[in-house]
Amino acid sequence: MEWLTAPFEAAFVQRALWAGILVSAICALAGTWVVLRGMAFLGDAMSHGLLPGLAVAALLGVDLLVGAVVSAAVMAAGVTALRRTPKLSQDTGIGLLFVGMLSLGVIIVSRSQSFAVDLTGFLFGDVLAVREGELILLGAALLAALAVSALGHRAFLALAFDDRKARTLGLRPGLAHASLLGLLALAIVASFHIVGTLLVLGLLIAPPAAALPWARSVRGVMALAAALGAAAVFGGLQLSWHLGTAAGATVSALAVGLFLLSHAASGIRHRCRTAPLPAAAVPANAPTTRSNDT
Repeated sequence: MEWLTAPFEAAFVQRALWAGILVSAICALAGTWVVLRGMAFLGDAMSHGLLPGLAVAALLGVDLLVGAVVSAAVMAAGVTALRRTPKLSQDTGIGLLFVGMLSLGVIIVSRSQSFAVDLTGFLFGDVLAVREGELILLGAALLAALAVSALGHRAFLALAFDDRKARTLGLRPGLAHASLLGLLALAIVASFHIVGTLLVLGLLIAPPAAALPWARSVRGVMALAAALGAAAVFGGLQLSWHLGTAAGATVSALAVGLFLLSHAASGIRHRCRTAPLPAAAVPANAPTTRSNDT
């Protein structure tokens, strides 16, 4: 039991745990829609798109959160604008924004004297450096994510299956898509300090994808994803403490590991359900079919 509780006797690990739980809940709300709509590439692009804002904020001595918010807003606006270009596929536009923002970020960071240190922190995060004030911001971000999810649930659900159906129902798919991008940006901004811009997809996508085979509703996927994300944070901090590994990367890797376990268990369950019964298990008076009914 001491092996489980020892890491959390340190105040900074306790803060890291609470921060990870809050971020897991935010990522569950946004990540469920990312998984349902097949928007993983967009999430990856937006997470990398934070780098220029983070780099500028670091060079100017401004709070990194400000730079992350600005970059996320630019990426969301760029994706929305390119979505309206009929001759350009959405994936192409996202890919160009992805490469452009990432390149710009590396160029800006390379102007700093502490290039390696800054870039490592940006890309991989530092969950053990979370401060009490950041926990309050994460709590506020969770409330905002809950509000957006509740208000936009019906529109997001229609948008996930058919844009035209959403328009027919008067749900304004353009506004719904912009709101969903805002929710995704909120999750990424909230997560980058925990697992960094490179590993944010571990918490954003893996828990919802792991929950999908076991839940019967979208809200069920969100709730189970939040629980799986929190479990990944708890286990990741444990392993990081005892093995001396990077905390953010360990959390992200464990989240992906939970997805692989869920996928394997779901496959076994499916095979068990579809496997034919052995002959001995079929009742003697069971009706039989004839091959020559005609």
